[in-house]
Amino acid sequence: MTHARIAVLVVEDEPLTRIDIVSALEEGGFLVFEAANADEAIVVLEQHTEIQALFTDIDMPGSMDGLKLAAAVRDRWPPIKIIVTSGHRSILEENLPIDGRFFSKPYNPERIISAIREMVAA
Repeated sequence: MTHARIAVLVVEDEPLTRIDIVSALEEGGFLVFEAANADEAIVVLEQHTEIQALFTDIDMPGSMDGLKLAAAVRDRWPPIKIIVTSGHRSILEENLPIDGRFFSKPYNPERIISAIREMVAA
């Protein structure tokens, strides 16, 4: 029996950082979608109902930052698991959406992979 791959949306405005985490997730067996900002992310989410997890940077250009995106995703797509990351800020758990997680940059991609698998399995 084959298992469907976990679908993840990576939202990161820094191209090299995005390429690195997308590559790590794909190597980890995930189906990965990408967006450079929250506006693109919303379009991707509307088009791909199979997305199970959101991995977003906080600081990015556009109509909303990663925290606002995380809140919008929690409101509109409650089943999606959310991980927020930043190299400039540290976020307290109470400032994250329910069941969300925070990783500071630089993060270990293996820890992100493990966290996504754990969150989706819960």
